[in-house]
Amino acid sequence: MGPDRHNLAEELRAECERLRTENAVFEAYLQRVNPPTTAGGDDRDDTNSPSARKTGSKKGKPKPVAATSIKLRDLTTEEKYDIVTSEMEVMAGGIEGVKVDGEKRLSELRALLEETDLRIAETKKDTYEFKRDIVVGAENFRTGKTAAEKMLRYLEGCAGAKDSVIEKLKLKNTSLKTQIAKLEQQLQQKEEMGEVLHVIDFDQLKIENQQHLERIEERNNELLRLKLTTGKTVATLNRLKKTLGEITRRGEWLRKETEERRDMLATFDDAIERVSEERAGAAKSNKILHTESKDDENPQVLEYIQVKQAVVDLEKKVVDWERRVELAEMESKRLTTVSMKGM
Repeated sequence: MGPDRHNLAEELRAECERLRTENAVFEAYLQRVNPPTTAGGDDRDDTNSPSARKTGSKKGKPKPVAATSIKLRDLTTEEKYDIVTSEMEVMAGGIEGVKVDGEKRLSELRALLEETDLRIAETKKDTYEFKRDIVVGAENFRTGKTAAEKMLRYLEGCAGAKDSVIEKLKLKNTSLKTQIAKLEQQLQQKEEMGEVLHVIDFDQLKIENQQHLERIEERNNELLRLKLTTGKTVATLNRLKKTLGEITRRGEWLRKETEERRDMLATFDDAIERVSEERAGAAKSNKILHTESKDDENPQVLEYIQVKQAVVDLEKKVVDWERRVELAEMESKRLTTVSMKGM
């Protein structure tokens, strides 16, 4: 008896599941054909619905009525078939609408993906050209710095390319607007002439019109973005021009300063050479005087005093010129250091 009871329970469970599915279909049909408006109407509908006939009302005990006022009957096979067929058509229409929306969304995503791929390719190309023309091509091999003139020419070329793209997009936008205006005018003429468009053709035209409007909106957004990018590029270009002007003026000042310091170094070199010659002459004169002072003959007092005074003067001059030479050497070293830093 155990296996028989188990099989019976399985059959009852399958029958309950079938009845539950059938009730759900009947309820959906009833709500679609005769939607409830009031609470009382809901009670009446539930009382007459197939689910109420099969499972009973779940909202409470129904009011007692006379046995002869309501006659309950089962749905015939044809009625059930009609209800199921109607629900299948509704579901098929819903599925078709979902498919149309899905295809539209898929086409939009494909277009967005293609645009993204194009932008990625353009970005890679711009990066390669910037690295080739500016990072590598515009670098000064001696100083390791990037040439400002090449950088400015590159930025001006990019700005010009963006301007040309903006002009092309403007022309394309104008062309699309003209096409839309022509199509709307043709549609209006057909309506005035009494031509009746097929529902599918009219829906197709509406879809194409919406697609054109979306494309126009995308182009307008792209145009606005390019305008903002162009404004930023122009601001950056102006800032770089200002920086270049300041660097150029400082370079001119450093060049003039270097020339002046070189002239001063040349003057100091001449002074050092002249002082060296005078020092050598003073040393020679001092040596001669020392030699003469060792002679057997004693010089006269006046001559001795004059010579002694001359020696003292020469020694003072030697000390003075040695101090000047030291100062000149220090100044020469400082100017050489400053010149090396400036270059």
